[in-house]
Amino acid sequence: MQSPPAAPFFVASYAWNFAFGISMMVVPLYAHHLNMSGTQIGILLGFPVVAQIMFSLVGGAFTDRLGGRAMQLFSFGAMTAGGLVFAAAHSFLPLLLGQLLLVLSRAIYWPASQTIAASLGTSPAKQLGRLSAVTNIGQISGTLATGVLLAQWSYTLVFVTLAATSAAALVLGVRSPIGRRTHEHRAARFFGHFGPLLRRRMVYFCIACAYVAALPISLSQSFYPILLVDFGFPSETAGVLLSLRAGGAVAATLLIARYLKSTARHGLPLAAMFGVAVGIGLIPLVSSVVPVAAFLLAAGIGSGVMTIYYQLVMSEISAAHNRGTALALGGLGWGLSHLTTPLAMGFLVDHVGIGYAFHLWGVFALTIAAAFLPLRRWALRADTAAY
Repeated sequence: MQSPPAAPFFVASYAWNFAFGISMMVVPLYAHHLNMSGTQIGILLGFPVVAQIMFSLVGGAFTDRLGGRAMQLFSFGAMTAGGLVFAAAHSFLPLLLGQLLLVLSRAIYWPASQTIAASLGTSPAKQLGRLSAVTNIGQISGTLATGVLLAQWSYTLVFVTLAATSAAALVLGVRSPIGRRTHEHRAARFFGHFGPLLRRRMVYFCIACAYVAALPISLSQSFYPILLVDFGFPSETAGVLLSLRAGGAVAATLLIARYLKSTARHGLPLAAMFGVAVGIGLIPLVSSVVPVAAFLLAAGIGSGVMTIYYQLVMSEISAAHNRGTALALGGLGWGLSHLTTPLAMGFLVDHVGIGYAFHLWGVFALTIAAAFLPLRRWALRADTAAY
């Protein structure tokens, strides 16, 4: 059973991910509601990720310096502000400002929360798995709630709900564990953790793994909702179907606990990569509930396996004093996915249609999956000391 000091951390993480689940569905649908083109939606959802990538790296360094709790509270505040901006926005530029606040929140949240989780107890894998379960259950709840709320309320009220939920996370997060922090005051030492880690080939392997892990999430907060609406599903059904992606990630946490005893084993993560590619590339071929649900579930399971896998690898090749930086570097793959996927998909949607756009992006994911074993061997040749 989890010790009492950790309970507020997991509850606050659930609340933030509930708000994140709301944002993933409501933001692209709101942009679509305002009759924005695929390219405009791609820019809205992809361009701010440039800032997310930068803040993710800085956030990892600040997490090592200040502790996870301080950075997590900053993340919760940014999500609250972003929800309020969206509630008052009715044109592209205010929406872009709101999205910048949301991606800033995401950039800071992940290295902060993962660092706190890895410092709890004596089993980082168990705690990271627990955080992953809470993360995905929160996103499931938020996505399901969004589908229901959109059927009953206005977009403005849904964005206010997002802001209120993340504000609740801010209040709860005050009692979270601080997480390990260092006391390095010089800037050169402060950012000095990056150099040794960037010389490790395994970091680049993890970035590729994180990129694939993030693809279903990138699509869930961009073009999966629009595809489901184009299929003719009402918002409640679309919310349930999208929640299966996160539900698959929860199931993946159980798979990791049972089968992935060592990160040296590659069968499960390789299969997970192919599951992501199938879940993306084949979904336009169907338009009824059961097969759509199956493809979203497959993508979610693959995403969940790859997320835990790359986090475990980064935890193994780092130490307590630089784990926040290491996880931020590995998470670059998430940022790159959130940047490139909406932009590329937006361009493809405008030029070949949304169905062919998903087919092509699935082929792209399949290409990365085919490179998994060669890339892993390349990384291990210089990084065998990590194992």
